[in-house]
Amino acid sequence: MRSDRIKKGVEAAPQRALLYALGLTDYEMEKPLIGIVSSQNEIVPGHMNLDKIVAAVKQGVSEAGGVPVVFPAIAVCDGIAMGHEGMKYSLVTRELIADSTEAMAMAHPFDGLVMVPNCDKNVPGLLMAAARLNIPSIFVSGGPMLAGISKKEHISYSTVSEAVSSFKANRIDGETLCTYEKKACPTCGSCSGMFTANSMNCLTEVLGMALPGNGTIPAVYSARLRLAKETGRRILELVKEDVKPRDLMVREAFKNALTIDMALGCSTNSMLHLPAIAHECEIEIDLDLANEISKKTPNLCRLSPAGNHYIEELEEAGGIPAVMHEISKRNLLHTELLTCTGKTVGENISGHEIRDTSIIRPISRPYSAGGGIAVLKGSLAPEGCVVKKSAVDEKMMRHTGRARVFDGEEEALSAIYAGKIHAGDVVVIRYEGPKGGPGMREMLNPTSAIMGSGLGDKVALITDGRFSGATRGAAIGHVSPEAADGGNIGLVEDGDLIEIDILDCRINILISDEELAARRVDWKPKEKALKGYLRRYAKSVSSGSRGAVLD
Repeated sequence: MRSDRIKKGVEAAPQRALLYALGLTDYEMEKPLIGIVSSQNEIVPGHMNLDKIVAAVKQGVSEAGGVPVVFPAIAVCDGIAMGHEGMKYSLVTRELIADSTEAMAMAHPFDGLVMVPNCDKNVPGLLMAAARLNIPSIFVSGGPMLAGISKKEHISYSTVSEAVSSFKANRIDGETLCTYEKKACPTCGSCSGMFTANSMNCLTEVLGMALPGNGTIPAVYSARLRLAKETGRRILELVKEDVKPRDLMVREAFKNALTIDMALGCSTNSMLHLPAIAHECEIEIDLDLANEISKKTPNLCRLSPAGNHYIEELEEAGGIPAVMHEISKRNLLHTELLTCTGKTVGENISGHEIRDTSIIRPISRPYSAGGGIAVLKGSLAPEGCVVKKSAVDEKMMRHTGRARVFDGEEEALSAIYAGKIHAGDVVVIRYEGPKGGPGMREMLNPTSAIMGSGLGDKVALITDGRFSGATRGAAIGHVSPEAADGGNIGLVEDGDLIEIDILDCRINILISDEELAARRVDWKPKEKALKGYLRRYAKSVSSGSRGAVLD
């Protein structure tokens, strides 16, 4: 066992002395040492219940003959960090989580790891750590929040975000806004739509790194505790069988993840995280592959923000196994791959039929023949940019409009709230990329302001930053190269015509190459005075098209 180096032999006497100090017995010294990485804290609603999940995992580990040892991982709530300086620290925590978990697992040689994340950056961060460490590992999340209910209608965090602009535009009153505030997030758990956290927890299932149900069983259901116990028991089998993350997360597994991403209509942030996780597996996943898969994968689900259904309903309709089973009917999945269950993908999904076709459409009647995410390329984004196609109004699938350019989120948001953005405009927000932000802030507030002002089918927004999974509308992010890296988005001027063709995956500035070259002659990217971790991050972060990994 890996932990024998600190438990066996004369040379390990000093380490054993410290293990005895922890209260370990001679009997326990003979058992596998299982690290449990807990993201629990008291500021993130998606993480406030993780103490109970961890306790259930510990019970499962003990029952199966292992010794559970808990250590922490940090977590940022994207919703609380939204719209201020704190959002610069969201994406960057993904690398901190991966690095700190690597440090703990290498310093204390565990035989296996159980990762207990839930929200946006913890899931990919811990998947990156699992791939990097490549010791037996398995995941169980804290589970999704239940949707709120107001006047018999389901609502969520994104409802509140859009309601702010609706209130400012006198489309709703203060009492309605207050009702939304208090009812939108009624339980613990990751926010209730197909936002980033739930997208990544669902895709962890698809990658074979979590047991079925991980992405969809609600946080407050007792089934979540049973899943955690089963996960704790299963890690001992993975240790015994020496099944490692890179045995599961092979190239074909990432293709499966991209395929189900398209079928579900996941968050655009998955286009940052999947390449980053693959990179740790020494597999390169590019945006062209995402488009190739999207073109042939039917979109079967329209969960919030693309529609009015929520994760709890996806669970009742059959969950991820049902979506995968349906997609497999067109031979779009690699079903021979091994998973953490000890079975293949095909064995895991066999017999899992859709239980509610209003939530998961049959493959014969999809929402669209293509997937829920599209990658656009052109003179504005030579390396690509990303849009959640399934959440875009049909009227905005093709749009040409005049650019309204802003060097940062705050400038753009002020203009939207002041009524200075009009039908037909294309809002361009730059210097919000991985390097230029730094940290690639989510632009949920500007997109919500556009939707809440009633301009969702009339105005597009383009940014080298990114979007919350709760964003809907013609919101195009991850423009690469970013402005701070010399990208053409830095050369756009007010009044330039921007052509957006989501159906044909094009995005262009309608000016000549000569004009672009002339603008570049005296142009220099804007620089920001940075310090601390953000300064170090900005120096080494790569393009969003590569997953914003650290070089």
